[in-house]
Amino acid sequence: MLTLYSYFRSSAAYRVRIALALKGLSFELIPVELVRHGGEQHSAAYRALNPQSLVPTLIDDGVILTQSLAIMEYLDEAYGPALLVPKDARARARVRSLAQMVACDIHPLDNLRVLRWLAHDMQVEKPARDQWYLHWIKTGFDALEARLQSPETGLCSHGDAPGLADCCLIPQVQNARSHSIDVSPWPTIKRIAEHCNSLAAFQAAHPDAQPDATS
Repeated sequence: MLTLYSYFRSSAAYRVRIALALKGLSFELIPVELVRHGGEQHSAAYRALNPQSLVPTLIDDGVILTQSLAIMEYLDEAYGPALLVPKDARARARVRSLAQMVACDIHPLDNLRVLRWLAHDMQVEKPARDQWYLHWIKTGFDALEARLQSPETGLCSHGDAPGLADCCLIPQVQNARSHSIDVSPWPTIKRIAEHCNSLAAFQAAHPDAQPDATS
């Protein structure tokens, strides 16, 4: 039985929820409240599972897995057939590159713990924090939009079937929109997001569809 520790707004957990849905895998979802009550991710019980105090954490038959990219590739390898990463080495490298542009370069600069550190520890005012967020979204999406100008891009980031890159892209687009950022300047990203969000797997993984979603 798969168990996923998740927070509905976490982009990283959202990625894994999409991957689980695309793979058609059932799982138990355990919400971890990251904001209220001091953040449940900092509890001793949760740190015993994930010393980074981050989500997601996936448990598969007693094996504890962390880091969304590693979890998604594990799911693809352990629960075949592989769907998220192509078999061809060059295509696989392209998909991983697209995924990492989001997961390694955009998201770490704009995630909850960074924004809260800027607000609480550095006493950065909201207009400056918003400028920080927009700068890194724009820098990352400009590069990603350029990278997607390729015949290998189809309805999705690579071809017409959703995969690892889309599992990363769609949560980042949702995150940007939650900060009132218009994604129209990046038409390929916008088009891919609209297509993916029309699919059942992405709808099931959406933050608003999660049991811990709040208004």
